[in-house]
Amino acid sequence: MGGFRIETLIDAPAERVFDAARDIDLHVESMAHTDETAIAGRTAGKIELGESVTWQARHFGLVMQLTSKITVFDPPRRFVDEQVSGPFAGFRHEHRFDPAGDRTIMVDEWEHTSPFGLLGRIVDAVVLNRYLRRQLRARARTIRIAAERAALA
Repeated sequence: MGGFRIETLIDAPAERVFDAARDIDLHVESMAHTDETAIAGRTAGKIELGESVTWQARHFGLVMQLTSKITVFDPPRRFVDEQVSGPFAGFRHEHRFDPAGDRTIMVDEWEHTSPFGLLGRIVDAVVLNRYLRRQLRARARTIRIAAERAALA
């Protein structure tokens, strides 16, 4: 199983960061370098409890599809999305929003299981964990910029 944690300090209240993190359109913007787009389920706006989204993107030169569903929803503190179908044997992504004065610490807790047993664990260790961490950091930067920009408006 692969996994990691990323913390991002954002100069905006938790409610604003929570909403930015569940915004499908902002997610697409953050993953433009992978040509990621929402193709089924909730394809725009803010995703809610019980809703799913199917993403299509290019990773490692391959076009892949992944469907995830919001399984936990506790605004503005946290939400969880989990893979319904896709390239992983499974994944769970917990998004937390911890108030820090007028700021928010956004915490991404990512866990996944790769397919293919031992081979999958080797790919995790050599390539996938680093790649996924980079993707989530790019997403976190986009959320931070959007939430902080909204604070100025």
